[in-house]
This record gives sequence, C-alpha cells and structure tokens, in this order.
Amino acid sequence: MSIPQTGGGPIESKAQLAEYLAAGCKPKEDWRIGTEHEKFGYCRDTLCPLPYDGPRSIKAMLEGLRDRFGWAPVMEGGKIIGLEKDGANVSLEPGGQLELSGAPLETIHQTCDEVNEHLRQVRAVADKIGVGFIGLGAAPIWTHDEMPVMPKGRYALMTDYMDRVGTMGKTMMYRTCTVQVNLDFSSEADMVQKMRVALALQPVATALFANSPFLEGKPNGHKSWRARVWRDLDPARTGMLPFVFEEGFGFEQWVEYALDVPMYFVYRDGKYINALGQSFRDFLRGELPALPGEIPTLSDWADHLTTIFPEARVKKFIEMRGADGGPWRRLCALPAFWVGLTYDQSALDAAWDLAKTLDTETRDALRIAASVDGLAGSANGVKLLDLARECVAIAEAGLKARARPGAGGLLPDETHFLNALKESVATGQSPADELLARYHGDWQGDLTHIYADYSY
Repeated sequence: MSIPQTGGGPIESKAQLAEYLAAGCKPKEDWRIGTEHEKFGYCRDTLCPLPYDGPRSIKAMLEGLRDRFGWAPVMEGGKIIGLEKDGANVSLEPGGQLELSGAPLETIHQTCDEVNEHLRQVRAVADKIGVGFIGLGAAPIWTHDEMPVMPKGRYALMTDYMDRVGTMGKTMMYRTCTVQVNLDFSSEADMVQKMRVALALQPVATALFANSPFLEGKPNGHKSWRARVWRDLDPARTGMLPFVFEEGFGFEQWVEYALDVPMYFVYRDGKYINALGQSFRDFLRGELPALPGEIPTLSDWADHLTTIFPEARVKKFIEMRGADGGPWRRLCALPAFWVGLTYDQSALDAAWDLAKTLDTETRDALRIAASVDGLAGSANGVKLLDLARECVAIAEAGLKARARPGAGGLLPDETHFLNALKESVATGQSPADELLARYHGDWQGDLTHIYADYSY
C-alpha cells in the first residue's frame, strides 16, 4: 500500500481535484511503466511468517537492504517501515508482505531487470538471516492470528474499520499479495479508453495470474482466493465501476466517485488522524469532524485516492489491480500484458473492440468466474480462456509494434515476456492449477512443500 503523499497546497476549489488527475497527462514519448509486487517472508526453519522485530524479521530485512545496498530508510514513529532509492521504494503491507514499488521505466526489459535485481538483493539479505520469500496470491497456511502487525498508523486505523464494512478486509490486508502495473495516459479521452479496457478485461488478468488456491493449509475452492477476498471487502471502494462505461465519463466523474468513498485518515505531522467513515466533501467545506475548520491540501487528496480499491483505479496514472502475486516470470509478464494491450493505439483499439462486447452483468460475472475457476471460468456464454487467448494475441501485437529492443539489441522487442501467458493459454491452466496438481500429487496433501518448491 502507498506511503504518505507530499506536496501541494490548500484546495481552494473542487475543480483542482480534477486538475490534479489531468496533470498526469503525458505525451506518448514520456509514458513509463511502474511495476509493483508483494511477497510473503517466512523463517526457513519454522515456516512461520516474519515478525516485525528480531534477528529474523522484517526490520532485519529492511536494515540489511539499507546497509548492504544503499537504500535510504523511511521512518514512522521512530521505526523503519520502508526504503527509497532511485525512484523506487520498498514498503510493507499490514502483515509484513514486502513490496517493491518500482521506478517509472521506459521498457519491460528495464522492469524485469529491476525485478531481478530486487529479488537478488532480497535473497542476499534473507540467506544471511535464515529467511525465505515466496510469491503467491494468498498465504497458503497461516491463520489471521499468526500474522504479525506492522507498526504503521494507517494500518491500525484500517484494521479497526474493516469489520464494520465487509467480511474479508483483514484477510486482504494481512494475507494476500498482488502484482500490478501503473501506466500513463496522454489525455482525458485516452484515460477513458484505457480505464474501460482495464476494467472490462481485468477478469482475464485475474484468470491468467490466479495463484491462490489454498487457505489455512487446504484448497479453498477458488483458483484466486485473493480475488474472492476483494469481493467482500468494502462495496463503497471496490468493484468493477459500471459508471466508467457511461457516456460522459472523465476526470470529473472520477472525482465525484472518489468524493463519495468514505475516508480512512488524514496525515499530519507524521501521524495518522482517524477520519474513518468521514466525508471528503465535508473536508472541502472545512467541516471534517476529525479536523474542524481545516481544509484539505492536494496531498490529502492524493492520500485519499490511495484508499480506493476498485479493479483498476485512476490517480495521475492508471493502476491495473486484478492479478495475484506469483513467480518471477509472471512479475515480468503482468506489465507485458497490459503494456501490450494499451501502449500501442492499434492494440488498444482492438482491446476495446473486445471489451465493449461485454455488458455490465457479464463483466461482473466474469470477475467471479475468474476467481473461482481461473481460465476454465465462463459467464453468459463467454469463456475466459477464449478472451485470454485473444488478449494475449493483441498484447503480443502491441509489443511488436512498440519494437523496444533489449539485451543490447539481441531481442527485437518485449514479446518474450508474454511466454508464460502463452503457455497458460495453450494449456488452459492457471498457476493455481499447477499448485493444486502438486498438492494432490507428489505433495500428498502436505502444503509445507510449497515453500521449498516455489520460493524465490
């Protein structure tokens, strides 16, 4: 999850909220790719999750990355809770999931190099203290009570609030991991087209990357339990957002939606002030109960936008949010998939031609089908495997058209990063299918084998 935002003076008119989003518009030559991924850390001898403090801990990992690789610490309340370096940051999810939020990069070659270097650094520190890391969409064995709690004020507030608004918020916070990509837009119209494609085809990404079939030591009946969790988190801030497909959608409509999402907090002087369930509209009028008489700044608005969790969301860029965390090949495949679909206009138009055949009911039903059945899912006569096949082909064409070479010119484009997805489409198998086959096969129902066989 996001670190506190900075910069921006007081908001003097509501128009500034849409202007803030519009300021993200960039010419195509300035478009970048920002990849984020989370992973679970555990003690290798006990297979228990890492506590925050101690010789084998999240704190030890952060301090090791700081000391060995030159990352600058991010502190809260005197405790290290993140790292920054060269436009990237390492942050903590509520249960200690370690997240890399990558720098904005020009190509997927660079993104994958960044992922590999990060995992190399993590492995170097982890090996020294007897720790491992694994990429999955949900913790396969640990119960909620076994999860550590990170010392971040934001998470303390959210934890308290989650049971008031849904049934699975704390599961999301403490026992799930994702990989996502952040992408740019050139104009309001470009944002609109990309958001519609992003939301309509997010179930395809969920199916292709489904990688969380276990919970508390046994199969949970879903290929992506993480996607199941998001459906019962908080209806005010999640979902497929049908208004995005309505005529007239743009920055102002996103602002109106965001203003109706209840607040979590206001960040002041290094502390999170409880504003749970309060209204940003009241804040604009100086009537926020948490800070009576005070009006928000643009950094408050930026913070509020990070507390909205639909399947794709708008900030000064678009976040694709539907994929489970997974092995390193898929950490590179996720940005390849969405860059291929959206960063070439012909590919984006083809993706929209596909997406606009899906009505609201079908989009919602495909979201559920992807969670339950992965690539074997279907809804209203639409098969996710067929959609995935078409999407991967469009993405491949888009990456070929981008023609961004790598490996010193030995690779003519970025299409090879789609190989893992092409294999899934050819076999009809999500990563979860492989995990389930291992569980029922050579693991003989002993899920502890997952750590040795699937850790980074």
